[in-house]
Amino acid sequence: MKPASTPSSRSDKFSVVSFQCSARPHSHVRPCLCSGRLLRRALLSLSLASSLTTAQVVAQHSAKKVTSHRTNELTLAGLRPGQDKLARAVKLYRVYETNTDSQTVWLDPCNQRVLAVDFDSGGKIQVIRVGSVPSRADCLAVPPSSWKTGRGLRVDDTADKLLQLYGNPDSKSPSTRDGQPLELWYYAFDWAGPDVPQVMEILCTREKEGQPGRVVEITLAAPSL
Repeated sequence: MKPASTPSSRSDKFSVVSFQCSARPHSHVRPCLCSGRLLRRALLSLSLASSLTTAQVVAQHSAKKVTSHRTNELTLAGLRPGQDKLARAVKLYRVYETNTDSQTVWLDPCNQRVLAVDFDSGGKIQVIRVGSVPSRADCLAVPPSSWKTGRGLRVDDTADKLLQLYGNPDSKSPSTRDGQPLELWYYAFDWAGPDVPQVMEILCTREKEGQPGRVVEITLAAPSL
C-alpha cells in the first residue's frame, strides 16, 4: 500500500484546501472523484482567491490613476510667484489701478476681471490673485486670455474643468464673498519641492440645479497662505 501523500511544506499566498477522495479501482487511469460537498468547498476557495486578486488589481489601478493625475501649477497671469518681480508685471500689463508698498492691482472692467500681485520689500512677487469684479464704464486694454494659469484655467471656467486640470483638491470647504455662497478648493504643492509655488486656492460658485460651479477667483502663492 502506498503511503498517503502529505501536503507540501511550501507556503503559498493563498491557502490550499486539501481534499481526500475515496479509493477506486484503476485510480492510475481514472481521475479521483470528490464528493459534492468537497467540490463546493473547492469552488468556494477558488472564488475567494479570484475575488481577492481582482480587488487588489482594482485597488492598485485606482491608486496609480490618482497618483498619475496629481499635478502642480507654476504660473498665473504669466507670472511666477517666488521668482518674478513686480517690474515684469508692470511691463506686461502697464497701467495699473492702484499701487502700494506691498500690492499692485490691475482692473479689466470690460471683462469684469481684476489682477492683484503681492510682493515683498525687494519687489519679488509672492502672491498672485485673479478674480471677477463688477463692470464699469471705462475699459482697460488688457487681453483677458493672459489672466489664466499655466495650464489654462480662467475665471468663469467650470469646476469640472478645474477637476480635469488639477484633480481632486487637498481640501474643499464652504466660503462666502459679498454674501455669495462659494466653495474654496485648496491645493498644496509642497510635494513638488520648495522652489515652486506652494499653494493654489480656487473660489468656485456652488453647483446648483445640475449646473456645475464656476471659478470666480484664483490665487497662486509661493509661501503657504
